[in-house]
Amino acid sequence: MPSLGELIAPRRLGSGFRWLLGSSWTSNIGDGIALAAAPLLIASMTSSPILVAAGAILQYLPWLVFGLHAGAVADRFDRRTLVMVGGAARAVVVAALIAFLVSGTATIWIVLVVAFLYGTAEVFVDTAGSSILPMLLTPADLGVGNARLQAGYLVANQFAGPPLGAFLFAAGSAWPFLVQTVCMTLAIVLIARMALTPLPRKDLTDPARTPVHTDIAEGLRWLWRNPPVRTLVVIVLVFNVTWAAPWGVLVLYATEHLGLGPVGYGALTTASAAGGMVAVLGFGWLERHVSFATLIRVCLSAEVLMHLAFALTTGWAAFVIMFFFGLYAFVWGTISTTVRQRLVPQELQGRIASVNMVGVFGGLVIGQALGGVIAQFWGLTGPWWFAFVGAALTLVVVWRPISHIVGAPPVSDAGGTGDPEDAGA
Repeated sequence: MPSLGELIAPRRLGSGFRWLLGSSWTSNIGDGIALAAAPLLIASMTSSPILVAAGAILQYLPWLVFGLHAGAVADRFDRRTLVMVGGAARAVVVAALIAFLVSGTATIWIVLVVAFLYGTAEVFVDTAGSSILPMLLTPADLGVGNARLQAGYLVANQFAGPPLGAFLFAAGSAWPFLVQTVCMTLAIVLIARMALTPLPRKDLTDPARTPVHTDIAEGLRWLWRNPPVRTLVVIVLVFNVTWAAPWGVLVLYATEHLGLGPVGYGALTTASAAGGMVAVLGFGWLERHVSFATLIRVCLSAEVLMHLAFALTTGWAAFVIMFFFGLYAFVWGTISTTVRQRLVPQELQGRIASVNMVGVFGGLVIGQALGGVIAQFWGLTGPWWFAFVGAALTLVVVWRPISHIVGAPPVSDAGGTGDPEDAGA
């Protein structure tokens, strides 16, 4: 019987993947702690809805401002070094917040500035980090690799981190951020152990080297001329708009329309995470027995039906719906990332990943704005009906191109460059 370590990170994936996985999981524990502690800290300092909302907006703003630049930087410099430097910057920012909290000089404005600086560093860390996996694994192993990374996010960031963050905040406002800093430091140490063969880079000492905006334009041109990846990015953007429209008012929908109360609202997110855990356990079997094209169509169809179900439900069936949402959302997120990584050349991984993430967060901002307006004029079920119609129409349009996306040949330079000593393991 395989050991637990072999089940989580098979030896064939190499030691480099194990260091990356350990770093990612450790960092996600710290992020999960902050996921609960940061809103609690802001709420303890102000009752202004505008300032509370500003804390949430600052999660998205750095991606919209710096996302494309982060992709170009990830394709210019050593990606492991970028993750380490960005991680160190995050740790310094949080350490400064701890100093303000301990000294009693922290204000809401300091917290918001810290949130923006932390989010900015995170843009560069996440972009560079997501570009490392295709350097370590072959295209055939990207699915299991992404599934393991997504599982760590689900367990550490969604399950374990938030309750721990709330508990630590109750003990003292500085404690959750101190533990977060320890997690970020440990994550840097773990990824520093990883052997990674750097990609050929532009000569950064050459004064005639292309500026960053030229690199960004190069990535956008490649994306525009590559129909499979372009279509996949558009699907991600549109489905994030339709998804975010009702999610932006989910707390009101759950507490007022469904009458679940605050505890019930929190339990909805737990139901989603539980569905994701089931998907974690079953993803390997799905990848071996069901084609990616079929899985994508099933997941996107489930998204359409989820919106319809929430528009029609009036009671505790919402927990069942949310469970299945967590299940198919995990599968969709893992597959869409895997397919994109297989189709993008190594030297463009950072830039295309950043365009994808700008689409994700841009879609969230647009969708939440639309959802708020729709709910204001047509009630709390209005955003669900908008999402149902929008997602259904999008699915009809992309139904056939999905086969072309999944059937496109992987780039020849993908994978296997990060851990040569483990070849054949």
